[in-house]
Amino acid sequence: MTAAALAVPVVDLGAFAAGDAARREDVARAFGRALEEAGFVTIVQHGVPADLVRATYAGARGFFALPEPEKRRYTPPERTKGRGYLPLRIESVAATLAGRTPPDLCEALVFASLQRERAGLGLPNYWPDQPADLGRNVQAWYDAMFGLTQQLMRLSALALDLPEDFFSGFYREPSLTLRFVNYPDQEEPPEPGQLRYGAHHDYGGLTVLRQDEAPGGLQICDREGRWHDVPPHPDSFVINVGDLMARWTNGRWRSTLHRVVNPSRELTGSTQRLSMVAFTGPNGASEIAALPSCTSADNPARYEPVNASAYVQAKLAASHDLPATR
Repeated sequence: MTAAALAVPVVDLGAFAAGDAARREDVARAFGRALEEAGFVTIVQHGVPADLVRATYAGARGFFALPEPEKRRYTPPERTKGRGYLPLRIESVAATLAGRTPPDLCEALVFASLQRERAGLGLPNYWPDQPADLGRNVQAWYDAMFGLTQQLMRLSALALDLPEDFFSGFYREPSLTLRFVNYPDQEEPPEPGQLRYGAHHDYGGLTVLRQDEAPGGLQICDREGRWHDVPPHPDSFVINVGDLMARWTNGRWRSTLHRVVNPSRELTGSTQRLSMVAFTGPNGASEIAALPSCTSADNPARYEPVNASAYVQAKLAASHDLPATR
């Protein structure tokens, strides 16, 4: 499933962090323009240490290399709980848009709300014993993604013509879920219409993706319905808009349809792919209604207000509503 590559705009986050007011404004405008036009942007000079990236990747790869029975020790009894190990074919994200679809050809290890867990609140996560350093690396990765999220929301506020601290209260205890996604080699041909990750919109605020260079990767759909590959940029993160942020901005920023395609059956050697994703959003109690800078007499609110947690949980439930035999 080949497609023309798309040059996703690249924004230098370091220039925002260290620049003067004029430079910060320029970066914010470029960031906002990319999310208006494509719903996706690539960030560089993001401040996440390269050694942490390597260590976290290594820990995740080590976990997915474990025997299936060992990995399933960390599968939650409630599949939409949003924590622990999710085996192959347990999820179909395209079902959130198109009803019954073939299950996705990926497995995941998910950690949610570490901030609340550290405080002794909320539900605990499932922490694998192996690899031995996985837990330590995940904790450090969470802290890095939390800090990056704070930067992105300050940048977002300026891009949306709001005070820089506008989102601070919403993101003091954000919804922040880490998902390590393994797309294994496909020994058997997929079912008709079955993908590594089906076509879908993300559900929350901004999504932060670290992808590797293995074949069978991310594609996004443009306004004309054409699919485009998104090749990885060196030492970068891909940021995309989720439904809650699109609703918050009254459609000014696009929650763009995207998918992860299968590798060509003609390839030899391993096509295993590993992505590290941080799904970010406001605290679950937040009411998401159109921002004041995104509405006017000529552009009234397009969406009814929604509760952030209820919206995301409904989408998660739909994506896990699979036949019990699978």
